[in-house]
Amino acid sequence: MKRALILAAIHPGLGGVLIQGSKGAAKSTAVRALASLLPDIEVCPGDPFRRARGEDVPGWPLPEGAGFEPHPVALVNFPVGATDDRVTGSLNLERALATGSRAFEPGLLATAHRGILYIDEVNLLGDHLVDLLLDAAAMGVNHVEREGVTFRHPSRFVLVGTMNPEEGELRPQLLDRFGLAVEVEPMNDPRARAEVVRRRLAFETDPDGFRQRWAEADRREGERIVAAQQLLPSVVVPERVLDSLCARCAREGADGLRADLTIYKAATALAAYEGRTTVTLDDVDAVAELALAHRRTKPRQPSPPPPPPNGQGEPDNRDGRASSAPRTDAGGRSSDSSLRAESSGPPAGDDVQPQWIAASEPRALPSDAFRPAGPPIGQAPGRRGRASVPDRRGVFVRTSIPRGRATDPAVGATLRAAAPLQALRGRIAPGPMIVRPSDVRDKVRLRPARRLVLFVVDASRSMGARRRMAETKAAVLSLLVHAYQKRDKVGLITFGGTSARLALPPTRSVRTAASHLNALPVGGATPLGHGLELAGRIIDATRKREPGVASWVVLLTDGRANVPLRPEGCAETESLGLARRLGQAGVLGLVIDTEAGPVRLGLAGRLAEAWGVDVLALDDMGDRRLPEAVRRALLAG
Repeated sequence: MKRALILAAIHPGLGGVLIQGSKGAAKSTAVRALASLLPDIEVCPGDPFRRARGEDVPGWPLPEGAGFEPHPVALVNFPVGATDDRVTGSLNLERALATGSRAFEPGLLATAHRGILYIDEVNLLGDHLVDLLLDAAAMGVNHVEREGVTFRHPSRFVLVGTMNPEEGELRPQLLDRFGLAVEVEPMNDPRARAEVVRRRLAFETDPDGFRQRWAEADRREGERIVAAQQLLPSVVVPERVLDSLCARCAREGADGLRADLTIYKAATALAAYEGRTTVTLDDVDAVAELALAHRRTKPRQPSPPPPPPNGQGEPDNRDGRASSAPRTDAGGRSSDSSLRAESSGPPAGDDVQPQWIAASEPRALPSDAFRPAGPPIGQAPGRRGRASVPDRRGVFVRTSIPRGRATDPAVGATLRAAAPLQALRGRIAPGPMIVRPSDVRDKVRLRPARRLVLFVVDASRSMGARRRMAETKAAVLSLLVHAYQKRDKVGLITFGGTSARLALPPTRSVRTAASHLNALPVGGATPLGHGLELAGRIIDATRKREPGVASWVVLLTDGRANVPLRPEGCAETESLGLARRLGQAGVLGLVIDTEAGPVRLGLAGRLAEAWGVDVLALDDMGDRRLPEAVRRALLAG
């Protein structure tokens, strides 16, 4: 994490850093610490755009004879709930009401220029805000067209995002935009944890003394970063190193050329940080995983050693070295033995080994899959795409006269409605405009109508024995074909052993789904409550990020829960309570009863009754395969 942040500070062209990790991993602390290490920049006092010398902002000239002074690098916190006008800038309300003229009010993208734009919980960011950030990050310019205002200003920043993967995945377009990505693992070394506790308590006891104790180390690190920034233009990459890193990216299936360019830039930044002007293969090895972890589309394979020169001696490493890091899958997650360690194994005393079951051949779904009985709210019949939302996160498309109090006033439209009536109301220029309640207009915001289908699947021994997992994988892949076209998302949660895991974060990518599903194990006990609880958390996170999203849960289980959430709890009672809570939260669903044998307890039916949804017996489906059964049930709902 420290290496990625320092490299991004040395070479802003890297495109920023994404830090993934569980709560309490000091992700935010590290970002704030980085800002304090960076050297001051020259800024004109009072300039909202924090422009450099010679940088022009059309329509906003600096005062005559304005001077520049050193200021700390800005660390701009990007609120997850920010509105688009707060991000890009909007009409200056005070000036508009006072003079009736249109003027621009800078937003967060102006404040972040030449600084750090920090997004905590970046995976909860709304899609429309993601689009705004992508445009600004790609062009280095913020172009605003809204409420009669047209404005452009520079907006180059180091983008740093942190997220907890348990709360949902990041939109693929934004994920790829981050040049470097790193996953912060839990700290398990007792000595390291003790040292963190000692330092934290020392800071709380004497903050000033603690800062003074580390001031010299901070100063040296800051000077090293400045020296690296100055040396960076002189760093060169030999052709054999460039060939090696490009071959590595091609071998690991990195989409596009962004991974190649990122490794190139990161390796030059690392060489400059170490005071060298020539990049080596060791530099490439040190930074490659930071750029490939979130872009790899093939299982990571060790590099085949080239033949020894002249048939003797040690092999030359001109084709690149194989990293010693554990092998990962297309999503950058550990595979093989690491995956086995992460998956939920059987409880103590259970000697049944996990099985890996391939997916059955997926069937294409009919074109009417998941078509609702009626059009979404605010959507014309026969159209699929946008639905009105009650909050302020949608895209502003038009205005309306509010019924009662305005909840999201449209300032430009309000002023335009009031302008023709100023003479009748007795306004004398240049006095303030006279605005009446009848002039107020509300914004109508629309957003794409999205759906989330979440499979919650029993991955215990019984599923492996009856080969249910193969059909489940086929169902997920079949539904993804349709979801890709309709921009819906499909996810998969499995529960087995002693816990539940998000095996497939909600996605529309068929390739990503296939890579996750290929190594999905089954075996162990049945922690049903853990699976339902995780499903609730995923749905809550999705609703926060995309208000109004319709959520479906497809639960495949025999209902025989035997692993409670708490040691003193009752697994069956907890599962019924969690199912009841899903129903109360408005989550639609379907229960597929996988119980088999002559004696059946009907526990899955009790779950469906508590939830208020339908139940289907897997053995009673006849020739209908699982994807078709799920589709028909959801259409009926």
